[in-house]
Amino acid sequence: MEPVNAAIIYYSATGTVHALAQAVAEGAEKAGAHVRLRKVAETAPPEAIGAKPAWAQHLQDTADVAEAALDDLEWADAVLFGTPTRFGNPTSQLRAFIETTGGLWYQGKLAGKVYSAFTASNTAHGGQESTLLALGNTFYHWGGVIVPPGYTDPVQFRSGNPYGTSHVAGDGPPNDVSLEAARHQARRVVETAAALKAGRAA
Repeated sequence: MEPVNAAIIYYSATGTVHALAQAVAEGAEKAGAHVRLRKVAETAPPEAIGAKPAWAQHLQDTADVAEAALDDLEWADAVLFGTPTRFGNPTSQLRAFIETTGGLWYQGKLAGKVYSAFTASNTAHGGQESTLLALGNTFYHWGGVIVPPGYTDPVQFRSGNPYGTSHVAGDGPPNDVSLEAARHQARRVVETAAALKAGRAA
């Protein structure tokens, strides 16, 4: 049986979601998946980026991370999307990428894959759950199999979000609990995708 192909596709302005995405990639790899870690293109104007030094610095620090392409979605058996929350929704940068997927969707090439999502917000009640649920609306349209972490590991009782890994960026960089929650979510997604792949091959 071939290993699961897992794509981690994310947007991060100042590095919080990038750190979560790296932990997701670690969890997926440890679960035996082939992993592609991909950032979506930055669409914000240079003057907005330049006005926030941490934003400009993160762009520079992640210049070597490949940008997401439609091929990454077609290749994947499982996709985990990461985004900061913007007024309770995914960022426009991630949405811009998602809105290029119409051709794959029309051909049925996004159906039957496993999908999951993770996020961060500046405050504890800054729209984390609504952001994850909003991404779920896209997964429904694609005919995806949505796999949340639920409360399937003790770390979830500490991280407090069964919808998907989330972190309060206002408290600082992702801590050990958030990073372990991200790894667990990835393992659960890969294990589910592997079971589906094996069942379809049988």
